[in-house]
Amino acid sequence: MAFAGFGRCCLVGIVLLAFLGFGAYQASTLSDNNVFRTWQSNVTNFVYGAWNASAAAAAAAAGASAPLLFKSRSDLNAQSPVSILSNRTHSKYPEIQQVNVGIEKGNKGRVAICLVGAARAFELSGSSLKKYLLDAYSHEADVFLHSPLDKDSYKFLLLKGASSLTVARIFIPQKLPESNLQREVLTAVNSPNGIQGLLQYFNLVEGCLHMIEKYEMQHNITYEWIIRTRVDGYWSGQIPPLHTFDPTFYHVPFGSQYGGLNDRFGMGNTNTSRVALARLSLLPLLHKRGLKQLNSETAFKAQLVASRVPFKFTELPFCVLSTRKYSWPPAFWGVPVASITTKGPLNGSKCRPCSPRASGSEAQGVVDKLSKAWGWPGRIKGLQLCDAHGDWEPHWERVFAKASQVDVSHDMKIIKNLTLASCIQEIEDFQQQWDVWDAPPAKTICEQRSSKHV
Repeated sequence: MAFAGFGRCCLVGIVLLAFLGFGAYQASTLSDNNVFRTWQSNVTNFVYGAWNASAAAAAAAAGASAPLLFKSRSDLNAQSPVSILSNRTHSKYPEIQQVNVGIEKGNKGRVAICLVGAARAFELSGSSLKKYLLDAYSHEADVFLHSPLDKDSYKFLLLKGASSLTVARIFIPQKLPESNLQREVLTAVNSPNGIQGLLQYFNLVEGCLHMIEKYEMQHNITYEWIIRTRVDGYWSGQIPPLHTFDPTFYHVPFGSQYGGLNDRFGMGNTNTSRVALARLSLLPLLHKRGLKQLNSETAFKAQLVASRVPFKFTELPFCVLSTRKYSWPPAFWGVPVASITTKGPLNGSKCRPCSPRASGSEAQGVVDKLSKAWGWPGRIKGLQLCDAHGDWEPHWERVFAKASQVDVSHDMKIIKNLTLASCIQEIEDFQQQWDVWDAPPAKTICEQRSSKHV
């Protein structure tokens, strides 16, 4: 067994050296920095993906001693959800306790919708989010918003008029302390802002959970469902009716697993959600289990498994708008970028408005060559793919307008025509629609604006 492990390490090392040697030669002949960055990303994805795959194979061979992280889906779903977060004191590291997965009868049907992230493309995603998620559950949902203050925060005023705006927290971001434990459990590979980026994201998600818990305690309620999604998601339809979901499972999108589970959307009952959203608090548990060098997706899967929360995959009609650049065609460990013109459910895949480079069976053939446990988005009806190695194409607005089922031209016009005075007035009016508004003054939010728009 030790020899096999040594051999695996040597093999990965030889492959890495070969790629680095080839890359050094290529880099010396390339003047286009974008090309070099694409190559660098491909090498990183290949090595990191190969390492995860070899670890998974080793774990499978080890049988009962294999880490929980690499158990099969059937093994995971066979476990009972008995280890759930139940401490509501908001301590830094809540205890894991055994509780029953049940719903209080007096709160049947109530839903909390948790929106997290920065509003960088909200003039494009906001209307679809409002139409297909917030308005769709307007009679049974309370909306919670947790976002860092930046140059785009003022765009949230496009939610003006949405129903059940409950608690908004827009905070001034600060660097989070990085402990040795966190640096051992997490990896900076493929995270644009390293481990700090992961911690900031985990803090956003768990912070929204704390907002929900505080509101529940103040109003003596318990939500039956908690839906968590990103604000940069572009929606093309509604999620399936809630009664079609099994409340004993936590539900995640299909595909885009990156070694773990797709964490761009999630929904579950009050107990499974308290585990799924506790991204920071459960890191010590993962460390105790001996898990190391996890990315966001593998850490997400590990915390569900370690807490014995079973999960199910579901198809969802949304994608994450992205301006990041990826190679074409995507390599085995690469990232496909879909066109928003795709008709089928994209399940949180990266997307942009583009004239498709590949469509239908050709596009499916491209993604079917990807690692099924990494960037593979699944089999998507009517899939259309972008060549995303460069910037958004010059006439992307036309593509977006033609493909979108919601009118964003009005929203874009509002954003572009706001003066400082009108922005302040709009934000002050907007904050009156929330039960709780915890944010810097409207003037501060509006002064952060950038003249450059998506």
